[in-house]
Amino acid sequence: MIDFKRREFLKASAAIAAASAAGGFSCIEIASAAPISPPVVDRVALRVLVDGANNLFLRPGEVNGVKIEPPPRGQDYRRTLHNQWGLSLYLVSSVRNEQHTVMVDFGYTPEAVINNMELVRADPKKIEALIVSHGHFDHYGGLIGLLEKYRSMLPADLTLYAGGEDNFCRRLSGPPGNLTEFGALDRRELAARNVKTVLAENPVVVGHAFTTGKIKRTSKEMVLPNTRVEFAMKDGLGCNAGHYTPAELQGKIVPDEHLHEHATCFNVKDRGLVVISSCGHVGIVNSARQAQEVSGVQKVHALVGGFHLGPAQPAYLNQVIGEIKALNPDVIVPMHCSGENFIRAVRESMPDKLLVSYTGARVTFGA
Repeated sequence: MIDFKRREFLKASAAIAAASAAGGFSCIEIASAAPISPPVVDRVALRVLVDGANNLFLRPGEVNGVKIEPPPRGQDYRRTLHNQWGLSLYLVSSVRNEQHTVMVDFGYTPEAVINNMELVRADPKKIEALIVSHGHFDHYGGLIGLLEKYRSMLPADLTLYAGGEDNFCRRLSGPPGNLTEFGALDRRELAARNVKTVLAENPVVVGHAFTTGKIKRTSKEMVLPNTRVEFAMKDGLGCNAGHYTPAELQGKIVPDEHLHEHATCFNVKDRGLVVISSCGHVGIVNSARQAQEVSGVQKVHALVGGFHLGPAQPAYLNQVIGEIKALNPDVIVPMHCSGENFIRAVRESMPDKLLVSYTGARVTFGA
């Protein structure tokens, strides 16, 4: 008798194979369910390639051992960093003399991420792997353009790690009855550029980093209203797998629960976990708990990224703040969709833990 996980694996594999045959995309793998052993790193340097604002007056600073530095000074006064609603991060980790570089998310447009990579001197030739956090355009919109410019510089066996099939669904935004397109990440475009996709519903080690896999929802957090999603494959574009109900697979458009959003994490020597939640629709506390479970490391050093609390009402925001306090991170680094309301709440309740970053900044964890 086939157990549940194996049955779901087979269902997903069959659906993906059928979709591949129909839509012409290839280079798809499913992450192994075997336990992972995340490496311990000495240092992680996170460069913010794209976020919503930059700060010309940013000065070097430090909060509980986490350092922040401004971007390099520009040599051409006619060029400046581009800010937009979205997020892109360039991560360099070190263990002694060994370095690995991965890129997490790609901003809203290729023009912004390419411009900013050049200005902050983020070398595309050093990128070893790509990670997309979830299927929202403001996190993958720059990807295909980035590949068009730099694919020849990137590894021949370049891999994109996506949280699961859900990352490729078609999204729609706006109020019910007046929905507008919000795009779908097209695997045919990735395959055409010889990029392999790994559906990382299970945790995966990527260089020195590890992904959480599908995040369990154990906290009091909830998915705040955002987009709607269509679980359907049309002419090779969209998503299709055995995880979804028959009604969903018929193309019913439903509220987006981000079934396969995942976080990217590091285990920093003598510090603990750095948990990077690019948008955190499933909850930053849930993301951190999942990182603890799959890594076996309980200490949370830093919570980083977008936490999608901008639209949170005060009572709910205070509830999440209480759960973050229980995690007792050393540092909180809000970005993107975290919200000014969240930053104010952290400044009021945990002022010694707050580190605010901007486009172009470099944030360093570890020695």
